[in-house]
Amino acid sequence: MADREASTGDKTALLTGIGVGPGDPGLLTLAALDALRRADRVVAPTTDTDVPGRAESIVTAALPDLAVDRLLFDMSRDGAGGEVARKASHLAAAARLLPWLSSDEHVAFVTLGDPNIYSTFPSLVHALGDLGWHGTVATVPGITAFQALAAETGTVLLDGTESLSLVTALDGVDHVADALEDPERAIVIYKGGRHIAAVAQLLAERGRLGGAVFGERLGLDDQRVGSIDEVGDGPASYLVTVVVPPTGRSESGR
Repeated sequence: MADREASTGDKTALLTGIGVGPGDPGLLTLAALDALRRADRVVAPTTDTDVPGRAESIVTAALPDLAVDRLLFDMSRDGAGGEVARKASHLAAAARLLPWLSSDEHVAFVTLGDPNIYSTFPSLVHALGDLGWHGTVATVPGITAFQALAAETGTVLLDGTESLSLVTALDGVDHVADALEDPERAIVIYKGGRHIAAVAQLLAERGRLGGAVFGERLGLDDQRVGSIDEVGDGPASYLVTVVVPPTGRSESGR
């Protein structure tokens, strides 16, 4: 990220989404740490303004003196009512940012994983646009949960000409089933906690249990990592990650 000429008064509003990885502060990149130190203000999503969110906890573990402003986000997931509540919280969070961006501050928004993969950051940027702000936006990539899980379990994600599909099981296993049609494709499944038993059953039916691994609360003290067939009937948390290697070399990829 280029140096900002704050000393000369030549400042321009900038909103940067910073990926902080899945949970371990040691997985914060040097670029992320540098951007956090340079920002005029750091903000983090939370579902309760009295409690630090996971992204805030990661960055303050690495930078204990870092000041963080919390933005309240609704994470409701069920039905149209949940969608309305989420969009309303995005607009409310964007409204909080407007005075700072209007003062030409560099605001850094921290988010789990990578800001361009299933993140709240694009929704926040969209809400700012709805409120009339169309300033400069940048992102700093972060290590993803599936990369961390692959490293933790010694799983080779891809080799040769193999491909990978990243899907969610937020609403069930239909997307997982579609991805499994190609046996040479590695599958990464996000947001499948509520349906983890159905995911395990589907993998068993398709002969894809071998080498498939899951990770829950990765990087935290209470993380749980293992073979997907150990999950049984669950339950698992919302942010559980599953990696399914391609057929034919799954056991050797462990």
